[in-house]
Amino acid sequence: MTRHVLIVEDEPEVAELYRGYLAGDYDVTVANTGEEALDLVDDATDAVLLDRRLPDTSGAEILAEIRERDLDCRVAMVTAVEPDVDIVEMGFDLYLVKPATRDDIQSAVERLGTRAEYDDTLQQTASLVTKRAVLEAERTPAELRSSPEYEDLLSNIETLQSELDDLADAFSPDDYRMLFRDMSKSSASESA
Repeated sequence: MTRHVLIVEDEPEVAELYRGYLAGDYDVTVANTGEEALDLVDDATDAVLLDRRLPDTSGAEILAEIRERDLDCRVAMVTAVEPDVDIVEMGFDLYLVKPATRDDIQSAVERLGTRAEYDDTLQQTASLVTKRAVLEAERTPAELRSSPEYEDLLSNIETLQSELDDLADAFSPDDYRMLFRDMSKSSASESA
């Protein structure tokens, strides 16, 4: 679940407006420059709302640095810049065009949290399914039927798959595209 949100916005009034939209539900920090954002973003950051145009650097550079640091946070670009093909190589999770309403901001942070939760649950499920496959390849069905540990494993897999189904119901088609992009990047880095 998303707990800490970093808002990176060079217009203080807009930043405070976004903070107000989220303050009741999240721990919110505001940065008005890219340098400040890079000083504040860390492992405790769950989500970042990032403007593309900042006075000292571009949002794309901040995003690249966040990804380079391998921080496990989700990033939504919240910007007046209409998307163009240059966004293809950017590693953001959501893209919102300003002006962003209260509902837009709250929904974006909720979607970022759902994505993170889905990724974690998917990784746990994959780990357990791999263990099941190894056991089923190495043990007889009779041995497995008599094992309480194997039964617990099956129960845990079923529970996680149910959680995945529930989380998936909250996804839009864009969320699925981003999720599978992240999964392919994760698989590529694990095999490297």
